[in-house]
Amino acid sequence: MAKIEMYATASCPYCVRARTLLQRKGVSYDEYLVDADPSLRPTMVSRANGRTSVPQIFIDDRHIGGYDDMAALDLEGGLDKLLGLNT
Repeated sequence: MAKIEMYATASCPYCVRARTLLQRKGVSYDEYLVDADPSLRPTMVSRANGRTSVPQIFIDDRHIGGYDDMAALDLEGGLDKLLGLNT
């Protein structure tokens, strides 16, 4: 199974959508709440090539982007492959 990491805030709507999509896929993920621990934000921005919005999602250390990027990848059929799910 892939290693999934998501930088997020507790209540942003795109973070909620990202959580829902990952839960629907049945995968576990590590979540870093940048609103609860602002010291995480510089790491997020660095890993996300300067992107400052949340969520920022990584699969096996590959930057996927935000929720819209992950949802588009899912619609294209590529998300399950990255997640290591058999389709």
